[in-house]
Amino acid sequence: MDKIKKFLFSFEQIPSLLYLVKWVFICLLLGGIVGSVSAFFLISLEWANQYRENNLWIIALLPVGGFIIGLSYHLYGNSVVKGNNLLLEEYHSPKKIIPFRMAPLVLFGTVLTHLFGGSAGREGTAVQIGGAIADRFTKALKLSKRDRKIVLIAGISAGFASVFGTPLAGGIFALEVLILGRMRLDAIIPSFMAAIFADYFCTVWNVSHTHYHIDSVAGMTPVNLLWCLLAGIIFGLVAMLFSKSTHFWSSLFKKTIKYPPLRPVIGGIVLAVTIYLIGTTKYIGLGIPTIVDAFNINLNSYDFILKLLLTSFTLGAGFKGGEVTPLFFIGATLGNVLIWFIPLPMPLLAGMGFVAVFAGATNTPIACTIMGIELFGIESGVFIALACSTAYLFSGHSGVYSSQIIGSPKHNSFVDEKVLPLSDIENKRAEK
Repeated sequence: MDKIKKFLFSFEQIPSLLYLVKWVFICLLLGGIVGSVSAFFLISLEWANQYRENNLWIIALLPVGGFIIGLSYHLYGNSVVKGNNLLLEEYHSPKKIIPFRMAPLVLFGTVLTHLFGGSAGREGTAVQIGGAIADRFTKALKLSKRDRKIVLIAGISAGFASVFGTPLAGGIFALEVLILGRMRLDAIIPSFMAAIFADYFCTVWNVSHTHYHIDSVAGMTPVNLLWCLLAGIIFGLVAMLFSKSTHFWSSLFKKTIKYPPLRPVIGGIVLAVTIYLIGTTKYIGLGIPTIVDAFNINLNSYDFILKLLLTSFTLGAGFKGGEVTPLFFIGATLGNVLIWFIPLPMPLLAGMGFVAVFAGATNTPIACTIMGIELFGIESGVFIALACSTAYLFSGHSGVYSSQIIGSPKHNSFVDEKVLPLSDIENKRAEK
């Protein structure tokens, strides 16, 4: 028997087959659970946004909603308050199983944030839900330390893919976001399978995703290539501004308000007054109608900056939600404005900005390029790729995830800053 086993395992494909079967089973279960929870989450978000738009008086209760969220995390969520950064930290330096309470707390907090009028997204919530659920498999299946890292990647990809309907981008995002400049390809099969299964099970519940269209694509000439690079530079700088603004507001609230539940209360008061003075709900919630408009009509030149300020302030104050959909809003409306001096079609610029600002803020240019192709089609793929990679370069060594590790610097000038968290890079520069 031992000789037969030894003979079979002398062929590399046998353990590969066992590895595949094992992860098909795990990812099928994980994808089914995460996809179903994401469906519930998306339905809840749609209800919250519709209720708020039909009952605008509820925005006045933003401080109350902020207190509920802040108190919930203060009493029950101190161990999970880091959110996505906790997932990254557990991947790099495993200490203990991620508490399952992360999932219901962030889901509840995000729905409340949208219900009362905060400006936030949904990706961060879905990723945290996916990660928290995935880590349950570590204990239930007695996974090794190596397999635990892989299942965390699968959980991240499942959450991302199901909430946006982009399984290819979700699979790559989970591999790319963990370490800046490097990807862990031994997890590529589980990452893609979890993303595909989660996306499938989310759609089984009849949850639809928003569709965007780039109707006009320019030819890739040397001149248009230069215009594309210029747009990418601008997208990268705005992505850096968003990241630094979010960290600034978060640091300011922590320094000036010592009692955590009070931070979103003060933030809620400021937000409610600001929304009243602006006189529109265009810049709160997900902002999907404005994103769609960015591909078709001329928008205000200040739309992107107002969304940037309101979202960074909302998240910095302690409200819950993701950054990605607001980044889509910021990028698409910024691209819409660039038509003033960049002679490329408006829908193309909006699509480039849609994914490029996201790429610069999360340091995931490959995932964002794939997302752009999934959403807009291969015709705009070259422009999307150039915009995302340029934005990634010009956003600097910053990002919305401070626990991201620099595995490979973006260029040789930062070779001395290898394998440091982004938060340490910022502190290091501040000291200089």
